[in-house]
Amino acid sequence: MNRQKCLYIILLVVGISMNFASAKTLILATQDAEDSIFVDTEPREKRSFEDLKDRYNGNEFIYERTSENSGWWTRFKQWLSDLFKSLFDLNSDAEASNITDVILKLFYISIFLLVVFFIVKAILNKEGKWVFGKSSDKSIIPVTDIESNIHVADFQSLIASAESENNFRLAIRYYYLWLLKTLTQAEIIEYDVEKTNSDYYYEIASEDTKEKFSYTSYLYNYIWYGEFDIDETQFSKAKTAFTHFLKSVKS
Repeated sequence: MNRQKCLYIILLVVGISMNFASAKTLILATQDAEDSIFVDTEPREKRSFEDLKDRYNGNEFIYERTSENSGWWTRFKQWLSDLFKSLFDLNSDAEASNITDVILKLFYISIFLLVVFFIVKAILNKEGKWVFGKSSDKSIIPVTDIESNIHVADFQSLIASAESENNFRLAIRYYYLWLLKTLTQAEIIEYDVEKTNSDYYYEIASEDTKEKFSYTSYLYNYIWYGEFDIDETQFSKAKTAFTHFLKSVKS
């Protein structure tokens, strides 16, 4: 036997010996591990869980949202997204959702602007005033204060407004106060809110003017203080008397 073969035989014997030793060590280790495991042989109490679905059916236990268990707003947005996806032929749910969010934001802004518009309009219509400003039209005076402010009142506008509402009694009241204003400006009378018709009558020097004033005063007292409802025909006759008197004073 040559040296090379002897060397192969020696290496084979050594390898087999080492494998045998390793296998023996592994077996012993496995046996030691099995000997160290504690086996509990005590009897086990069987436990049961009842009504789990009833106890854990709250909203916080829903981990997957569907159209059935989502809120109405979420379902509405989903419906809008599906609608826009169909209308605009979108390929992505995310893109449809983004468009929905943009449109809803624009809707919120529009509602806000409308609310602001109506608030501002309401403020402006309240006797022509801003919240922190003065009156935008000095001729707009509460009815109860007209007698104290006849010199700044725009009676033409007030009469036109009363006529448009078919408030003929109020229109006659404005005509009479307008007449007092005109007579004062013509220095025929001296206006005072405390004076009576008789006081003004005796201040007038012209007999013709006295006669016209007496008649218009009668119409005013009968219609306004008498609280008689008048129709358009009766109002037209009274209006003619006042307008003719006003024109004669101005001329």
